Amino acid sequence: MSLRKIYVTNFAVFSLLLPLAPPSFAAGTEDGSYQSTVTAVPGSYAEAKKLISEANYSEARTMLQGITSAEPSNADAWNLLGFSSRKLGDLTAASKAYSQALKLNPGHLGALEYQGEMYIQMGDSTKAKANLVTLQGLCGNCEEMRDLQKALTAAGIY
Repeated sequence: MSLRKIYVTNFAVFSLLLPLAPPSFAAGTEDGSYQSTVTAVPGSYAEAKKLISEANYSEARTMLQGITSAEPSNADAWNLLGFSSRKLGDLTAASKAYSQALKLNPGHLGALEYQGEMYIQMGDSTKAKANLVTLQGLCGNCEEMRDLQKALTAAGIY
């Protein structure tokens, strides 16, 4: 096989795989420990993240409900299910999803930040501050801790 044919073949394969690469997303949404067994299918985690980045929380939530049903150990999907639910005003569903994400990974920075923001919405400053302290202990001055601190300050709590 000629070098040109190898190059063209490799380029074609790369071109097919490139759209499957996940979009960039805010820090803390993933803990990095979960390796999905579902790839490049309708309703994938990457597709749900894209919908969230477009503020399409309703469709993302439906998709994430399917993902968490198929992959109940996916703490990242539970975290984004909580985020989508919270953005839709369903704090009960958000609370359950964040609790599941943190049950699977108690040190999930994104879930701790987002759960803290949910506590602020619920008027529970004690729990929101507890999440801040947990984040400070886990990551020091990381983005998730700073974001929750800003939310607490904006709410007049911190």
